[in-house]
Amino acid sequence: MAEHSFPAGRVPAAADLFGDLVDAPAGARAPSWREKLPGLSVAGIASLAAAYLAEHYHAPIMLMGLLFGLAFNFLNVDRRLHAGLAFASNKLLRWGIILVGLQVTLAQIVGLGWPALGAIAAMIALVMLCGTLTARFAGLEPSFGTLAGGAVGICGASAAMALAAVLGEKRVNQAQLTLVLVTVSAASALAMSLYPVLAHSLHLTDKQAGFLMGASIHDVAQALGAGYSYSPLAGQTASIVKLTRVALLAPVLVLVSMHYTPRGQSRFANITIPWFVLGFALMAVAHSLVTLPPVVMLWAPRLSSALLLIAVTSTGIRSPLTLLLDQGWRPSLAVIVSTLVSFLLALGASLWLA
Repeated sequence: MAEHSFPAGRVPAAADLFGDLVDAPAGARAPSWREKLPGLSVAGIASLAAAYLAEHYHAPIMLMGLLFGLAFNFLNVDRRLHAGLAFASNKLLRWGIILVGLQVTLAQIVGLGWPALGAIAAMIALVMLCGTLTARFAGLEPSFGTLAGGAVGICGASAAMALAAVLGEKRVNQAQLTLVLVTVSAASALAMSLYPVLAHSLHLTDKQAGFLMGASIHDVAQALGAGYSYSPLAGQTASIVKLTRVALLAPVLVLVSMHYTPRGQSRFANITIPWFVLGFALMAVAHSLVTLPPVVMLWAPRLSSALLLIAVTSTGIRSPLTLLLDQGWRPSLAVIVSTLVSFLLALGASLWLA
C-alpha cells in the first residue's frame, strides 16, 4: 500500500482494500453494542417485514428488503442509528458472504466437466467486460460497470455487495450501489418468470434449460425457482450451474482487486485478499472435505440469507436518495445490457454443451 500522511492528531480508523481511509480522532473507540442496537433494531424490523411480504406474495426477498430500506430512508437523519446501520451493511454483509460458501462443493463444480466450467468462467468474464464497456459508453466510471456486470454475471445482490466492499465508496458510492441492487433484483425477478417460457418455446431439453437458467439468472433463489418450474432435472442442473457461478465469486474478487490497484503500485507484488473472501473459500473447502451436521446445512443458508437481507435493507436506509434520483437512466443501462448478453451467452453455451 502507498504511504499516507495524516494531519496532526488524526489516524486512520478504517480502510478498504484500496486505502479509502476514514479518519477519526486519535484514540477513538469502536461503537459499543449498545450504540449499535438502535440501528440494528430498525434494520431487523424492516427486514422481517420484507421477508413476510416476500414469502406471502412470492416476491424476491432481496428486492423487498431494499424497497423497505428505501421506505425507511428518512430515519437516516437520526445519528443514533448510524453505528448499527453501518455495522449491518458492513460486517453482517461479510459474514453472510462467508456462509454462502457452505452452499457449494468442489465435487459439484468438477462434476459439471471442464468444458462447462470453462464456459461459465468465460461467460462471467464477458458479462463483466460488457458491463464495464457499457458504463464507459454511458459516460460512467468503469468501476461502476464492473459492479453491474459482476452482479449480473455471478449472483445478483450478494455479488454486488461483495464487489462494492472491494471497490470502496470512492469508486462506487451508496447511490450507485443501491441503483444496481434495485435494477438487478428486478431483472432477476423478470427472468425467473420469462426464461422458462422462452425455454419451452425453443424446445430445450431439461439439461439445456437448466444450464440456461442456472448460467443467466442473477439471484440464486430465482435461478433455482425457474429451473424447478421447468422440470426436476432442469432444477438440479440449474442448482449446480448457479452454485458454480457463486463459487467463482472469490477468484473474481481477487482479480477485481488486482485490476483496480492504485496507480504506482504493482498488481502482483502486494496482492491483498479481503478476509471475507478467504472465509468464503474456506467454507467451500470445508463443505467439500467434511460431512457437516444436518443442522448446520439446514440453518447455514437461512442465516446467510438473513444476514444478507439485513445488510441490503441497511444499505437502502443509508442510501442518499438525492444522489440516487440524480443518477438518471444511464446507470441502469449497464445492468440491462449485461443481462441481455448473459442470456445470449448462456443460451449459446447450453446448445453447444448439449
